[in-house]
Formats: sequence, C-alpha cells, structure tokens
Amino acid sequence: MSTTTSRVAVVTGAGSGMGRGTALAIARDGGIVALVGRRAAPLEAVSRQIAAEGGRSVVVIEDVAAVGAAGRIVEAVHAAAGPVDLLVHAAGSSSSVQNARWVGEDEWREVIDVNLTAVHLLTQALLEDLLRRGDGTVITISSLAAITPNLLGGAAYGAAKAGVRNYMTFLHTTFRNDGLRAVTVLPGEADTPILDSRARPPAPEERMNMLRPEDVAEAIRLVATLPGRAVVQELIIAPTRQRDTSIDLEISRNTGAPEGVADRKDSE
Repeated sequence: MSTTTSRVAVVTGAGSGMGRGTALAIARDGGIVALVGRRAAPLEAVSRQIAAEGGRSVVVIEDVAAVGAAGRIVEAVHAAAGPVDLLVHAAGSSSSVQNARWVGEDEWREVIDVNLTAVHLLTQALLEDLLRRGDGTVITISSLAAITPNLLGGAAYGAAKAGVRNYMTFLHTTFRNDGLRAVTVLPGEADTPILDSRARPPAPEERMNMLRPEDVAEAIRLVATLPGRAVVQELIIAPTRQRDTSIDLEISRNTGAPEGVADRKDSE
C-alpha cells in the first residue's frame, strides 16, 4: 500500500467536519497538509493538533468560492510546501431553503459556487501538479443527495453534488491513462456542522447513529493510500441505521414559502 508520506496534500474545508478529519488522517500518514478554509481560528486549531502529533501543515485562509481564490491557494501552497500530489475537496455549503419552489437565486448560486464551481477552479489550477509525476489523486466529497435528491438536502445541494459527481467522472475518464486518480466519495447523513443550516436541525439523539466525520475521513484515507495502480472511482458510505426523516421532509417542503402560501404534499 502506498502512503501520503512526504507528499503535499491540499484539503479544503479543513477547519471542521469531514475536512478536519481528513486533514488529521493525512497528516498522521506523514504528508504535509495545506489546510484551506475561511476562518483562521479553526484552521489554526487543526494545525496545532497536527503539530502536537508530530505532523506538518500549512494554513491557507481563503474562501474557495471567492473570485481568484484558486490561484491564491495554489500560490500559497507552492511557496510553503511545493507541488501538490493530493487534493481533497471537503468544503461544502447547503441552503436553508430546500424546496426548488422557494429557494432564492442568491442562495442557489452560493451552493453551486462552493460545491461545484470552486471544485472545478481549484482542480484546474492544480492539474499540472497532479499530472506531473503520473500519480496524482483528487478526491471530492459529494453526497448521496447526488443519487437520490430530495427535500432533506434540498434542490440546490442535490444539483451541486450531482454536478460535482459528473465532473469527477469526467476527470476519471479523461486523465486516468495519465495516472490521475479521480475519486468521488458519496456519504449519507453525517453529524457535521452543515446539518445546523437545515430547516430542522436534527436533535442530538437523532445524530447518534449518523456517520461521524472520522468515518468519512477514514474512507478518504483508504482510497488515497491504495497503490497507484488501483482507483476507487466512487465510494458510498452511509449510516448502518436509517432514521425516519418524514418530519424533516414536511418542514422543508414549506420553509421559505411566502406567508399564507404552502406547497402541497406529494409522495417522496
């Protein structure tokens, strides 16, 4: 099995959730991890933990969806650590309004920008690095919402995650013979901060059987450390137990609706 030792990895959304777990896992394997995110304090906390465990990291404070962010991230990583061998897209955003009937244009664009457009732009900016030795890897955290979109994740989120899954398949079919491994990880419901933006954030007892960020991080580590001759093009990881989401779906149906207007209930 290959490892990430002495390699340079970029992890977006590294300050919390799946990004944080992934960054810690890669650093424990010996890689230099560039921690990318909007907020300095969480990134610096992750960096301190990595250092305490004997690892190495670089903090890059940047909103991946901002204009010109990809170029600035690449410049910062190159200056601090050199060319990149592994790219993990863990930054994500969901809308507070899930129903396609009510979601506003600004909210729709924000979700698409973070979950899809930013993934393309940073991947594009790093493709020369990833292709240079014929053994680069790019991993994107999509979602089971890409396969079964509904009111739980919302219209914008499902569309963005389906789009990024398609984009990763494009990278796979186009660059696999150049040695690039393009991997899509599709998690089911996970106990991460993104749940707090839902119309009805799940209660603590409902989160007990969800995936944990470290579960997804371990799956990412698995596909990243396989021998270069092997690629897991897609990996689905989901909670063993499935909770009843009927209340969430019904609340999400009318969240964001104008006062006095309600959407009719259809079968999911």
